[in-house]
Amino acid sequence: MGAHGWSSSRLGFVVCGYLAFFCGQIVPRAEAGCRERESPNCCTGRNNECFEYSKRKTVCYCDTYCQKTGDCCEDYQRVCQISAAIDCVVGSWGPWSSCTSQCGVGSTERSRLVSVPPRNGGTPCPDLKQRRGCFGNNAVCSTAKEVAKILPDSFKRNFKDPWRRPHMLMKEEKASYCVYLRVKQASAACKLKLWSSQLMRERLICAECQSDAMSKSNRCGGDGLESTRTFWAAASVPGCHGSWVRELSSEGCRCPPYSVLFV
Repeated sequence: MGAHGWSSSRLGFVVCGYLAFFCGQIVPRAEAGCRERESPNCCTGRNNECFEYSKRKTVCYCDTYCQKTGDCCEDYQRVCQISAAIDCVVGSWGPWSSCTSQCGVGSTERSRLVSVPPRNGGTPCPDLKQRRGCFGNNAVCSTAKEVAKILPDSFKRNFKDPWRRPHMLMKEEKASYCVYLRVKQASAACKLKLWSSQLMRERLICAECQSDAMSKSNRCGGDGLESTRTFWAAASVPGCHGSWVRELSSEGCRCPPYSVLFV
């Protein structure tokens, strides 16, 4: 009976051994790695959350960055179908742009294009733009330094003074021109008088250049520059000054009432 019991036990071990062998052949053990990750199996770039455990129960990664750090899962190449890493390639630098400021401190920049984008964890692209400081010294800079002196249009320059000498009365009168300027800055002192209080920020002002205020170049000093901030000062209001930008000019015209005149 004892021998029979031993034989039955041995037979049971043998059967179990065969079953274990065949089960191992038919149903292979799960392989740890990227294949075992929930979708997505693989990640691009650097992603510390894109990891799994290896057969040795150590942490391994399934992102493209693991090719650099050497901690990819064993099945990374096969599952993620990654070929050799391709580094970024850029072209030559283009020319420097013109200075952003016609007069004074500004900046200039240059750029280059990507010839070959990085793939499969290759080296990322370097800077594609460079910027440096510059100092604009355009031909109009001397004009930009001029400070316009202005008065209200109630101060009419073109009048016949009875005290003038005859040769002064015969002086040729030139046609006036108008300049429309957008006020960018005005000091607090401009609020002290009614006419100068209209010189508020972002208000469009018409300034008239009359014959007696013109220089030999047939223009009034400080009549502004387009897209460039220039400066002005109210001649009859101490401390009233600011800046403006020229938007439009018109030859042979008169500004509407409550405008200003160049002195």
